[in-house]
Amino acid sequence: MTNLGLTIELWFDNEAEEAARFYTGVFKDSELGAIRYYTTDTPSNKPIGSVITVDFTLNGQRFQALNGGPDFKFNESISFIVECEDQAEIDYYWSKLTADGGEESFCGWLKDKYGVSWQIVPKGLDDLLYQEDAAKGKRAMDVLLTMKKLDFEAIKVAAA
Repeated sequence: MTNLGLTIELWFDNEAEEAARFYTGVFKDSELGAIRYYTTDTPSNKPIGSVITVDFTLNGQRFQALNGGPDFKFNESISFIVECEDQAEIDYYWSKLTADGGEESFCGWLKDKYGVSWQIVPKGLDDLLYQEDAAKGKRAMDVLLTMKKLDFEAIKVAAA
């Protein structure tokens, strides 16, 4: 089997470079890569010389942002899970990704200012929710379902 290169592409109208710079500023182990420009006329009617794609890496995961036009929008059917080490990290990513027009949702979900959905969760959450003791898991889930930003300590206390 070959080593498959996997890159996630995010479709923007005109915000590809701005978004890539935003994300690489939020995630600590990240970098901005190549920026490419339209060189010919295209169906998206973007001007020659404007940004078409921006490569970037977040915590080792490759992404590409595309200025493809207004045809497609982000929705909650796709989201990125950020597993956090502790509550401070949950608070950090929550505040950064909801800033400047982002929206809180429920159960650790949010949308950033570009409409991209994220789940900000603590490491070990699945083990707590889906443990052998179903009653403990249910108590943890019941508390989680009342939250927007997750409070991992409160979830652990409910399970106990």
